[in-house]
Amino acid sequence: MPLAQVSVREGLPPERIRKMISAVTVAVSESLEAPNESIRDIVTEVALTHWATGDVTMEEKNGLPGGQGASA
Repeated sequence: MPLAQVSVREGLPPERIRKMISAVTVAVSESLEAPNESIRDIVTEVALTHWATGDVTMEEKNGLPGGQGASA
């Protein structure tokens, strides 16, 4: 039973996440020759305050309320 785990930033529309789940399921099914019903997908949404590149969170990069900047 294949398990695919994907982390995405919070705030994406549910229909986009649903579309991604379908695409991941197809990719796993085709590459591993596994039936769709055997594939498990887990999508984890990560808060923008907990996703960073270097020392800058997505919240800070996007100038959203609560972002203090990398030098704070």
